[in-house]
Amino acid sequence: MCGIAGFIDPDPEGFTSDLELIALRMASALRHRGPDDEGAWADPVSGVGLGHRRLAVQDLSAAGHQPMFSADGRFVVIFNGEIYNFIELRGELEERGHRFHGHSDTEVMLAGFSEWGLEPTLRRLTGMFALAAWDRGQRRLCLARDRAGEKPLYYGWTSGVFLFGSELKALRAHPQWQARLDHEALASFIRHNYIPAPRSIYRGIYKLPPGALLILDGEHLRSRANPEPKCYWSLWTAAQRGLASPFPGSEAEAAEQLAYLLADSVKRQMVADVPVGAFLSGGIDSSLIVAFMQAANRRRVRTFSVGFVERGHDEAPYARAVAGHLGTQHTELYVQAAMLPQTVPRLSTIYDEPFADTSHLPTLLLSELARKHVTVCLTGDGGDELFGGYGIYTRAERIGNLLKLIPGPLRSGLGLGLEGVARAGLSLPRWRGGPPHGWERMLRLSELLRAGDDQAVYRFQISSCRHPEQWLAGIPAEPGAEIRNPHWRSLPGLLQRMMFWDFQQYLPDEVLAKVDRASMSVSLETRIPLLDHRIIEFAWSLPVAFRRQRGQSKRILRQLLRRHLPPRLFDRPKQGFAAPVEDWIRGDLRAWAEDLLSDSALRREGLFREKVVRRRWQEHVRRERDWGRPLWNVLMFQAWLMARKSQDPAPRRSLPSKSALATHAPHLVRK
Repeated sequence: MCGIAGFIDPDPEGFTSDLELIALRMASALRHRGPDDEGAWADPVSGVGLGHRRLAVQDLSAAGHQPMFSADGRFVVIFNGEIYNFIELRGELEERGHRFHGHSDTEVMLAGFSEWGLEPTLRRLTGMFALAAWDRGQRRLCLARDRAGEKPLYYGWTSGVFLFGSELKALRAHPQWQARLDHEALASFIRHNYIPAPRSIYRGIYKLPPGALLILDGEHLRSRANPEPKCYWSLWTAAQRGLASPFPGSEAEAAEQLAYLLADSVKRQMVADVPVGAFLSGGIDSSLIVAFMQAANRRRVRTFSVGFVERGHDEAPYARAVAGHLGTQHTELYVQAAMLPQTVPRLSTIYDEPFADTSHLPTLLLSELARKHVTVCLTGDGGDELFGGYGIYTRAERIGNLLKLIPGPLRSGLGLGLEGVARAGLSLPRWRGGPPHGWERMLRLSELLRAGDDQAVYRFQISSCRHPEQWLAGIPAEPGAEIRNPHWRSLPGLLQRMMFWDFQQYLPDEVLAKVDRASMSVSLETRIPLLDHRIIEFAWSLPVAFRRQRGQSKRILRQLLRRHLPPRLFDRPKQGFAAPVEDWIRGDLRAWAEDLLSDSALRREGLFREKVVRRRWQEHVRRERDWGRPLWNVLMFQAWLMARKSQDPAPRRSLPSKSALATHAPHLVRK
């Protein structure tokens, strides 16, 4: 696992500094992603610079150093990720006459580019990755990302230079970096807790979509325009194929096929030249992954979990019970109040753009715990999106079915009436109005009654803050285009529509981003067996009843897990990994929150409605209303903004000389 960064400057003569040093400085901003090695390469004629930081996992020798050249000299590549089928591909390439100097998957991938071409090779790869390849023959830059979006990649133009990198930190390290806040992205963040792709928090800087290839050639360099990403793989195509040719066998036969695919995926992803462990929450997905790992391993697998002292949030006892039954070597950590003031302020730096998933703090602590013992951890992510695991699916289907029974005009009138009653109840003094939760539920129901269609119901359910325009000053609510998917109506049922869209947006932009930034901040590689593209495609060929039936989620995964664990250890309602931030900001984090939500802090940038935020903050502290989740979003943005102001250097046109750099920042000078 690594960090990549680079640029193309169509007018490199405008720079007085060494392009290779610029690439090294960009890569150095990603040192946490790759503490074991660094490298850079530049072509002054083309204005291209490539930088790399390496976390050595496979082939720990110098033969894995990057940037790496193909044997024919045509391609130069920087690569972040793992190719799990590289041994089979290497065998094919050796039969065609290719010879290899080391044992890295990067060298095999480069040979594939030379033998089959870039896009055909991408289709052959099984793995997770983000890469940049400079084609010296055609003088073009190629960026690519894995099918599910496990590894991040940002790109865009700033000050006439095209920049790209694993994290925004690397782009900001370029001396010509200049970017403005994207207000629509901010509105989306306040609604969702994260910024949906392709946007980033900065105007003109984008996230490369999963399964996409972007090629920047001479025409784009002359016009300073972004090429349109091209899909070499798409979930839509996989879903359509699965629906058109459904799995023909019985549920038992489907379980056997999935067991084979998952066992193979786990076995491939356990291959490493460093210690490997697993995150274990005690839920179905992570327990299944650990069960397959332990079945394939003679030694006890290292497993790790995090717990909370707050009841209703603690899954650690379940993980402990699963680990005991499977016989793993288990380590757990409980989140203590004393950890919060030191850990929470770090999040805005680690996540690099505003991010407010309430499980990002325990994910960071879990990663820190695991990194003390292993370098690689397998996780159970992806099971909810592929096999219908989220509780929102049940709620949305029930609500949708209920709304169909009520004529539209009646729904609208009833919704308006309930809203009036709810707002009147919320305005009463607490001693007269009673607890606010009943009125808040009535207010939510009034909005649901006025939802126009199942897309609106789904959007309502996934919105952490349903009305971002109420919090933002002079910033209109985002148009909601990220949910108005043209494929929505083409899928046969609401469950499939929700799973499809969650896999397209929520999984890569929130779940995978959370895990990637937390784990890589401590140089821990995470691997996700359920996101093997063969499993993704197989899941979409299954009848809905194999995935979810009579309200029971992940039906086929439960069948597999019963082979390894008694049902009492996993048959329970889904709990999730969310932290109790609503209570934390009233208690141990109150001083931190109060500082970020002070009149002066809110007034400084003028992005939020100061009086609204302050009033709701006081209502939350006094327990008059529960504004915890939207307040957490505001807090995470404010913390991110303050961190950027204190850390981002002033724009500059050139870098110091090599001699000056050697004196003040010797780690940036390539030996």
